[in-house]
Amino acid sequence: MIQFFAPDIISTLQLPESDSRHAVRVLRMNTGDTLQVIDGRGTVYTCRLADAHPKHAAVEIISSTPQPLPWSQRLAVAVAPTKHMDRMEWLVEKMTEMGVNTIIPVLTDRSERREIKVERLAKIAVSAMKQSLKATLPEIMPLTPLADVTAMMDGAQRFVAYCGPECERADLARSYTPGRDTLILIGPEGDFTPAEIERTLRSGFTAVTLGDNRLRTETAALYALSACHILDAANPSPRP
Repeated sequence: MIQFFAPDIISTLQLPESDSRHAVRVLRMNTGDTLQVIDGRGTVYTCRLADAHPKHAAVEIISSTPQPLPWSQRLAVAVAPTKHMDRMEWLVEKMTEMGVNTIIPVLTDRSERREIKVERLAKIAVSAMKQSLKATLPEIMPLTPLADVTAMMDGAQRFVAYCGPECERADLARSYTPGRDTLILIGPEGDFTPAEIERTLRSGFTAVTLGDNRLRTETAALYALSACHILDAANPSPRP
């Protein structure tokens, strides 16, 4: 099944140029053909192609179906962008496929990369959303200083994965409560500084370990997110 992404489908009744080209030029769809369109906000539309134009294909909406995310809480991952951007792009792709509400690139004292192109990451997330047959696009925030991240989602369970010995760390699997809003914080290749960890813990975060092995930044972020989903699946909570 191929999904097309049109965030303004209700108001425009058109596919964006890239999706129009894919439908008409690549897939050779014709006027009258049926296609599935998602808006990135949780709705799937069954449409009929009204005008097979390769740049602005027009559609007629036949029906719409809500497709909520399969988890009820908000899951956010804040992660310091990796030195090599292809690894960060891979991470955004995989977290979108796996399922996440918000991705927060975080700027730390030891960050190897101090600027990112959010637009590029957003395009990767759109492709991963369509490929994984989701209808909700995760929010990708701009590069955000650590001090601002530690003020986010007050009231949620908030974890910081840390490798250093300066503080006592709990096991994420034992600390995580399924079904609760969650923010997971992952540091850069050189880890957080002790001063950053001290400030983060004072902000209400719980220091956790992801096991005995040393993990790359992108591996740690994906490991933590997958652990949340596995624990949620093992202990399902009723949807609101």
